[in-house]
Amino acid sequence: MGFGREFADTVALKALGWLVAQEEILPVFLGASGTAPAELRERAGEPDFLLSVLDFIVMDDAWVTAFCDAAGLDYSAPMTARAALPGGGDMSWT
Repeated sequence: MGFGREFADTVALKALGWLVAQEEILPVFLGASGTAPAELRERAGEPDFLLSVLDFIVMDDAWVTAFCDAAGLDYSAPMTARAALPGGGDMSWT
């Protein structure tokens, strides 16, 4: 699997699937993103939403580790995927 847009979409969709299965973490994501549970499926194709999923997961090393272990991915995959999504290369933490 390469590191282009297809890779990014695949990783982000896997991340969304993992996040939905996390009973303790999902409500935190929903609250932080302002997304309603019913919107998850319809927004799954939006690059900016997928970017928000990856941004959320990379906020906590334990989440990155748990997601990557469950998905069989290298721990760098969420950030690599984030960078390949539209707008993902533009990071400003100020």
